[in-house]
Amino acid sequence: QVQLVESGGGLVQAGGSLRLSCAASGRSFSIYATGWFRQAPGKEREFVAAISRSGRSTYYADSVKGRFTISKDNAKNTVYLQMNSLKPEDTAVYYCAASVVFGTTSHVDYNYWGQGTQVSVSS
Repeated sequence: QVQLVESGGGLVQAGGSLRLSCAASGRSFSIYATGWFRQAPGKEREFVAAISRSGRSTYYADSVKGRFTISKDNAKNTVYLQMNSLKPEDTAVYYCAASVVFGTTSHVDYNYWGQGTQVSVSS
C-alpha cells in the first residue's frame, strides 16, 4: 500500500510561483513512478507531469512544458512540482498519483492517489 499526501497549494497572482509537495509512505513506494494531475471545475482530470521511480526521467503536458518542473527526493519519499509563470487557466485541484508504468498520461493507469490540493491563480 502507498499513501500520498499533497501540500503547498494556495492562491497566487498570475505570473507567480508555487511549489507543491507529495509525501509518500509505504515500503513499496520506490517501485512506482509518480505523476501530477489536475482537475478544474466542470472539466476532466488531466495529466500534468510525471517522473520515473529513479527520478532521472520526466515527462510533461504541452500546456505546462517550460513552466513546471517535477522532481523527486528519494531519501524523503517526496515528489515536488515547481510551478512558475502561473496562469489563471492553471487553477485546479492538483493530485499526485503513483503508477507502476512511467510516462503514461492516463489516470486509469495510476494505482494510488492523494486527496488533492487547491491551486488558484488570479488574473
